[in-house]
Amino acid sequence: MTTNEKKFVRFEDWKSESSSFNFSQYDSSIDGFEKRKSKPSVTPEKNNESLEKPASRCSVLDPQGPLLQKWNKIFVITCVMAVSMDPLFFYIPVIDDQRKCLNLNGTLKITASVLRTFFDLFYIIRIVFQFRTGFIAPSSRIFGRGEPVDDPFAIAMRYLSSHFIIDILSILPLPQMVILAMIPIPQGSVPYITKDWLKYTIITQYAPRLMRIYTLFNEVTSTSGILTETAWAGAAYNLFLYMLASHVVGAFWYLFSIESELRCWRRRLKNTPFFDDSYLSCGRVNSTLFSILNNSATCPYKDPDDIIDPTVFNFGIFMDALTSRVVELNTNFHHKFFYCFWWGLRNLSSVGQNLKTSTYIGEIIFAIFIAVFGLVLFALLIGNMQKYLQSTTVRVEEMRIKRRDAEQWMCHRMLPDHMKQRIRRYEQYKWQENRGVEEEKLICNLPKDLRRDIRRHLCLDLLKKVPIFSNMDKQLLDAMCDKLKPVLYTEKSFVVREGDPVDEMLFIMRGKLKTATTNGGRTGFFNSTELKAGDFCGEELLTWALDPTTSSNLPISTSTVETITEVEAFALMHDDLKIVASQFRRLINRKQLQHTFRQGLICFFTFDNASFHFCGKNLYYKKQGPLQKFYSLQWRTWGARFIQVVWRRYREKRAQKLLRESEKRQENASENEEESSSPSIGSTIYVQRFASNALKHLRSGKRVTQTKKFLPLLPRKPAEPDFITGKN
Repeated sequence: MTTNEKKFVRFEDWKSESSSFNFSQYDSSIDGFEKRKSKPSVTPEKNNESLEKPASRCSVLDPQGPLLQKWNKIFVITCVMAVSMDPLFFYIPVIDDQRKCLNLNGTLKITASVLRTFFDLFYIIRIVFQFRTGFIAPSSRIFGRGEPVDDPFAIAMRYLSSHFIIDILSILPLPQMVILAMIPIPQGSVPYITKDWLKYTIITQYAPRLMRIYTLFNEVTSTSGILTETAWAGAAYNLFLYMLASHVVGAFWYLFSIESELRCWRRRLKNTPFFDDSYLSCGRVNSTLFSILNNSATCPYKDPDDIIDPTVFNFGIFMDALTSRVVELNTNFHHKFFYCFWWGLRNLSSVGQNLKTSTYIGEIIFAIFIAVFGLVLFALLIGNMQKYLQSTTVRVEEMRIKRRDAEQWMCHRMLPDHMKQRIRRYEQYKWQENRGVEEEKLICNLPKDLRRDIRRHLCLDLLKKVPIFSNMDKQLLDAMCDKLKPVLYTEKSFVVREGDPVDEMLFIMRGKLKTATTNGGRTGFFNSTELKAGDFCGEELLTWALDPTTSSNLPISTSTVETITEVEAFALMHDDLKIVASQFRRLINRKQLQHTFRQGLICFFTFDNASFHFCGKNLYYKKQGPLQKFYSLQWRTWGARFIQVVWRRYREKRAQKLLRESEKRQENASENEEESSSPSIGSTIYVQRFASNALKHLRSGKRVTQTKKFLPLLPRKPAEPDFITGKN
């Protein structure tokens, strides 16, 4: 019993490993075994354990998959927004001008903390994704894109040893912790301590947060190649980064302006007994200190160029913030924000040329930073904006160069004006159709199956409009679609002339054409037909390619094809059509092809009890059945000519018959008058009869001449190809 169970376990293991292969030839033996099998010895717990590993690996994200690429772009945007929220903490300290002390904006504390926490939550999702995102093993990149690693343990270890520390440092809620930590501290020294701690934490965290954006941006561009889909979006993104830098510089300038005010106060109060920096906070205001600071001569706001007394404090580049009162408590936050933003944008754009600094080292370093940072940012902005915007006009520039070269060539060859105008019109129409994109080159660079699907989508319906192609094999139609090439024709262009060899079959997508035939230049005959979207021309080439008995000489066109408007079409060349017909000859149903072709011949040989209908480009006949429609332009032309000749002969015979009946009635009337009239009247009637006979002979001679004239106009029937001859 134990032996049977072991054998059964081996069979289950072998079956689970080989379930992805096709064992249809062993279905009968497996089914017979299934009928005889007993209770399985493999427990459900073991089955679940065997499925745990594949299930866990299925949750690993593809590093180059479209889902992760979309999320990475979202993460880049949220990281940039999170960095833009950090300078809001610099606006929390304010100067209470009424009490001459440092205070905090309570509303802004809560707003800045909530906004930063909200945007940091997105990067926490990014960290979770990192533990489930596979990576490409470097050893597998010898050929191709490489093999992704889907082992969760290897993925986690790789992330922990690379960017995990930077990500954790960048999302630590240090500014929020500073604000929460100040709650239990006595209110006396809270504003002063909070200002310093916020400044240090924000500056410290800026390095890992900017590094996080840089690494994430590189990951997005290396995977998808681009961050934004359009050039305008890329230019707007770079402009936003420049605005963000202006916002950051303006926030630092605001904070340093408050510190310059506090520095002036400390300078005036340093000799005061029992003075401490915490006394500058609004929670510990001293009446003595307030009286000193409230004196207008303590820290006067003077322009650096107007300072003569060395004891007067020089505020340097921070004078604008103090004189405009943006640092005070009563000033609206919106006014503060936009004024500081404008100051940062103005000085970054001017590379700090208008800054008048004092001798304070920290202020000078800040001014140097503005100059260097503004120069680098301005160069990057101009370069990136130019790159993105030029990408939208690169095709226009290429078109301009081509037109210039064409104009120089036409002048060098001294082409006539009408020919120059035709060349310019063709280039203009080609540009309007594809905007400089080489469609054929673009499609050829795609994989074969995708190229076949595109060709099928564009051309299959056009091919099926041809009756001979409508019932052909799908593989043959796909081969023909792959050989079609897009062509453009301007207005009043000749596609082919009557008597020229036909080297292409044209399937019209857009525009109108006119076909005209004169029966080889014969006088007295002209037939014209209009072709529009969905029609085709050049069917002589089709019968030539499908007929195995034809020679290598191309067929001769029986009509002149001229464009009425601009035409966009697909062309099937004669060599491509011949190659497809020879390679897929086994797929062509020759009997059905012969039957389809002969459908257009029945009406031209049946005249008894048949009514003909020729309307525009379609020829119909009806004989004890429904109307038939025929598509061959060559056979339609022949049918129209044949019917016209037959109809003219019919009218001639009918006119002659009516004339004979009229003459007979006149003779009968004359005989009746002879019997009842005098001899003089009889002689008159005799003369009248002589004249009638002479006129009859004259008309008879004219009829012979007209018959001889009409006989040469009888059209020659086109040769009917034999598709059944040869090997099937």
